[in-house]
Amino acid sequence: MKELDYKKIGQRIRQVRKAKGWSQGTLAEKCGISMSFMGHIERGTRIMSMDTFACICGILQTGADELLWGIPDPTDASLYGMWNQSGCRDADSYEIYAKIMKSVAQIMSGT
Repeated sequence: MKELDYKKIGQRIRQVRKAKGWSQGTLAEKCGISMSFMGHIERGTRIMSMDTFACICGILQTGADELLWGIPDPTDASLYGMWNQSGCRDADSYEIYAKIMKSVAQIMSGT
């Protein structure tokens, strides 16, 4: 198993937070932690609890794999949108499409 790199995790959290246009204080407040602790998390100098990590993932609306390993996980909503544009309409074809697209994403990320 890969070893966690807390500095990279923090950098990814910062990147997603900034993409949303939020300050550290805003994210910290939404997660119920201090701005100082959020700064430590983003610098990788302190380790957060699983509860805090889960909260950050939920608030930022991003998957754990993306923050932990830098592997974006295509959401079902985005997959459904792409599938819907293909003209297919039955549920079985969606399941196959989703599996194929997720496999392609894994191959491209090298996992």
